[in-house]
Amino acid sequence: MQRRISLVHRPVRRGLAPLALLATGMLTLAACGGSSAAPDAQGSASGGGDKPVAVTLITKDSINPFWIAMQNGAKESSTKNNVDLTIAAGKEDGDEDGQVQAIEAAVTRGDQGILITPNGPGVNTAIENARKQGLYVIALDTPPEPADVVDITFATDNFSAGEEIGKWAAAQMDGKKATIALLDAFNDKVISVDYNRDQGFLTGMGIDVKDPKKNGDEDKTGKYTGGKGGDYEIVCNEPTKGAQDGGKSAMEACLSKNSNINLVYTLNEPGAAGASDALKAAGKSALIVSVDGGCQGVENVKNGTIGATSQQYPLKMAELGVDAIAKIARGGEKPAVTPGLDFYDTGVKLVTDKPVDGLDSIDTAEGLNLCWGQK
Repeated sequence: MQRRISLVHRPVRRGLAPLALLATGMLTLAACGGSSAAPDAQGSASGGGDKPVAVTLITKDSINPFWIAMQNGAKESSTKNNVDLTIAAGKEDGDEDGQVQAIEAAVTRGDQGILITPNGPGVNTAIENARKQGLYVIALDTPPEPADVVDITFATDNFSAGEEIGKWAAAQMDGKKATIALLDAFNDKVISVDYNRDQGFLTGMGIDVKDPKKNGDEDKTGKYTGGKGGDYEIVCNEPTKGAQDGGKSAMEACLSKNSNINLVYTLNEPGAAGASDALKAAGKSALIVSVDGGCQGVENVKNGTIGATSQQYPLKMAELGVDAIAKIARGGEKPAVTPGLDFYDTGVKLVTDKPVDGLDSIDTAEGLNLCWGQK
C-alpha cells in the first residue's frame, strides 16, 4: 500500500535502521509494500517472500510526465515484490546536488538498492560510494559516463531513438533544404541521453556527426543524404533542460538567428511543445520531431504539433529495475546487458501517422494504446 510522507518524517522500514531525514532539495517521497511476484529482465519471476527489501528511486524531477510515469511503474512493481520504496527527485532536470543528497540518504537508511536517472556526472562519486557500501545501483533511461559507474542500466537505445526520427525527417524534407534547430538538454554539462539523441537524429538525417559523443561539432552547412538528400544548415544548438518553457525560450533564440527554420529536433516532448508555442507566437511553422512517446506527446503527433516521436517505455524500465534489486537482495541472479550493448535495451517504437516506406513505425492509435498509462 502506498503512503505519502512529508519531507521531514518518514516511516521506519521493517528490519532496517531508522530513516534519515531527506534533504530539502527533494520534491516527492513515498513508500510502498506488497507480496506478489513480477517478471524480471530475464523473463522469470522473483518471489516476494517474507523478506522486505528497501529500494530508492531517484528521478531527475517530479514534474516531467516521463518521470511521473517511471515513479508509477516503480510503485506498481514494489507492491508486487514486497518492496519498501522511497521516491526522491531533484528540484529540476540537472539538479545533481539534490540527487547526491538522495543517494546519501538511501545509504544511511540501509537500503538494498538504488534506481536513478542521473542528472549528470556530478552524481558519480556518490553512486560509487553507495556501491562500496553494498547497494546495488541501477541507472534508468540515462546511462552514466562511464557506463560502469552503475551495476547496470535499463534504458532506451537513445541513439537509435534519435536515428529513427532523423530518418523520418529526412524523408519528409523530400529533397528540400533542411534549415535545422537542435533543441538539446544542456550546454553546460554532458549527459549521454543528450548527445545520443542529438547525434542519432543527425545520423538518421545523413549528416556527418564527427565525434558522436559531442553535440555541435558537425559542419553547420553541407549535404544530408537521408531520404532524397539535399542541402542543410544547422542554425543552433540550444538547451531546454527538458522543459516546455525551456523549449519555448530555446526556439525563440533560434528564430532570432534565422526565421526560416523548417525542421526542429527536440530532446523530448515538453521541449517540443515549447518549441511549437514559440513558432506559433512568431507566426511560423516547422516540422518538429521528438523522443518520449508519452500520452500527451502522442496526442501532439495526432494533432500535428509533432510530426513523429520515438516512444520509450519508462514504466518498463522502473518495473524491471525494482524487480531486479528485489531478486538480487533475496539471493537471485543479477541481470545481464543486451548483447552488443553496455545496457539492457527496453525498446523503442517510431510513432507517426505519416509512415515512410522502409522505416518501421506505428500509428498514433497504437501509440496511445502503448503510452505511459498503459502496459
